[in-house]
Amino acid sequence: MSITRIVKMSFKPEHAAAFEAYFLTIKSKVAGQPGCRGVKLLKEKGETGVFFTYSQWDSEVDLNNYRHTETFGQIWPTVKNWFADKAGAWTVEEM
Repeated sequence: MSITRIVKMSFKPEHAAAFEAYFLTIKSKVAGQPGCRGVKLLKEKGETGVFFTYSQWDSEVDLNNYRHTETFGQIWPTVKNWFADKAGAWTVEEM
């Protein structure tokens, strides 16, 4: 069964623009992972540094495999340093 992963990230104001630019450079790398059907970046309306990534996966196994790749190992530590608060993540499925 396919799944959707939603990750909420709050960035320090001075890093919000850097994250937006960085996302453009990594979007295709994430979308190209086995089992990934696509990834989008959403921004909370009226907030400078609150973003959500919305990615769709063939299965939770595919998502977990991605989380153990070199690509994820490079992306996550980079963006984590820019956080203003701990990220929140949800894995959901359509009913």
